Amino acid sequence: MGSHELTAKIPKLRQPQSLIEEVQQEAEAIRAAVKAVVGDTGEIRVGEYRVTWGAIKSARIDTTALKKSTPDISEAFTRETTTRRFCVA
Repeated sequence: MGSHELTAKIPKLRQPQSLIEEVQQEAEAIRAAVKAVVGDTGEIRVGEYRVTWGAIKSARIDTTALKKSTPDISEAFTRETTTRRFCVA
């Protein structure tokens, strides 16, 4: 694919991305409104829907503290990964 073709395709890509962002913002506003109704009760039933919103506990290793207190152990268990990021600016 040549440069001219890419120049034509990039605006076509950006248009649906803008629509996706708008819809995601709308969905987040709706979520916020529903969360405000659920509040601290944690669960409501609306028609056929059951809506829950509550805290979930999880445990993760504090890698910053681990590196600081035992850098040799931290280094021994550190695994490097590589990913690719696609961005149009």
